[in-house]
Amino acid sequence: MTAKNIITKFRDRTAHLGVIGLGYVGLPLAVGFAKAGFRVTGFELAEEKVAALNRGESYIIDVAAADVAELVAAGRLGATSDMGRIAEVDSVDICVPTPLSKTRDPDISFIRSAVDVIAPALHEGMLVILESTTYPGTTEEVILPRLEERGLRVGEDFFLAFSPERVDPGNPTYHTTNIPKVVGGVTPRCTEVAAALYGEVMQTVVSVSSVRVAETVKLLENTFRSVNIGLVNEIALLCDALDIDVWEVIEGAATKPFGYMPFYPGPGLGGHCIPIDPFYLAWKARLAGQEARFIELAGQVNGSMPRHIVGLVATALNDRSRSVRGSDVLVVGVAYKSGIDDVRESPALDIIRLLGQQGAQVRWYDPHVHQLPSGYEAEKITRWDRETLDGFDCAVIVTDHREVAHPLLLETDAVVVDTRNALKGHRSPRLIKL
Repeated sequence: MTAKNIITKFRDRTAHLGVIGLGYVGLPLAVGFAKAGFRVTGFELAEEKVAALNRGESYIIDVAAADVAELVAAGRLGATSDMGRIAEVDSVDICVPTPLSKTRDPDISFIRSAVDVIAPALHEGMLVILESTTYPGTTEEVILPRLEERGLRVGEDFFLAFSPERVDPGNPTYHTTNIPKVVGGVTPRCTEVAAALYGEVMQTVVSVSSVRVAETVKLLENTFRSVNIGLVNEIALLCDALDIDVWEVIEGAATKPFGYMPFYPGPGLGGHCIPIDPFYLAWKARLAGQEARFIELAGQVNGSMPRHIVGLVATALNDRSRSVRGSDVLVVGVAYKSGIDDVRESPALDIIRLLGQQGAQVRWYDPHVHQLPSGYEAEKITRWDRETLDGFDCAVIVTDHREVAHPLLLETDAVVVDTRNALKGHRSPRLIKL
């Protein structure tokens, strides 16, 4: 099948699309493809996700259950754990996790596993796209050799590209189809074919000159955020030492209409992208004999914030002649950002662990999160009212969910450590801001 043939199948919606990994990236992508009129099969090893999707249910906060139910009923969306069925699809997107190892090196084992199931199913005319964030060179150095083992030629017999996911969970404005889609192929023809697929679904497709450029685009985006958050966190620590309100400083600086973009301090970085992706770039830089000093320093500053927050808690309790040990502490919000249920890499987890190590009796509240990952024994409170909150010595606002009435904390006797400026405009001798 030539490039022209597969592009024609994309345009007339006769192509059968596959997505490997039905998580925060893969499920919205699969739904977006299906809503555009394609028949889509999701490949997922977690049987509970496969079963839920095939029942027409959504388990991702940004994917409407009604959309899933409608697409499943129409036969345009389904899921399976049978990886052998990859041979049935014309195109497959790889949307699997790319964590860091304990030594903060890239762990691309999930990518390798996905490629291992694609390789024997690879057929003429097939398009393979990696969306998982990784270091520059992964597509050409890891995926391409494996796919070429059976003698098929990239750019002629099959097509291989990288297109970075840009999912922002909980964002009410930007979603899978209206975020510009960057695409880079191993060959120009690969770029053309991948761009043709996304062009049928996404509002804007941005083709770049190579797959390595596309891989680096995503790393730059998240490194930019990590470094700037690290800078403002360091400014927050400086302002604390100088008894200056960092939030007022940022608000004043943000009035400048050029040359400045506001970033905000917080208890640390969370999510799968910003705490992790920059270290993929730093690792690759070391292999090339380069130092990534900004990335490493930002990582150190951001990684130190949970300990700083626990230090604020200790100081606040000490000022009331109490120690952390034996105090009842409430952690408010454990998702890594407002409005979502995702706790991956959440700084709240580090804060809970550190407080527990110092002997605090820790409980937590989050209207979106049902349970903590294994290994965290803190108890969840399920009610947000004066009676429930009255028994705490300290409350730490880690995630500022909009539907939580944070001012109620100031009506209790607890000292409140606000890491997100959730209580902006409120004044109290018991309120300590980051």
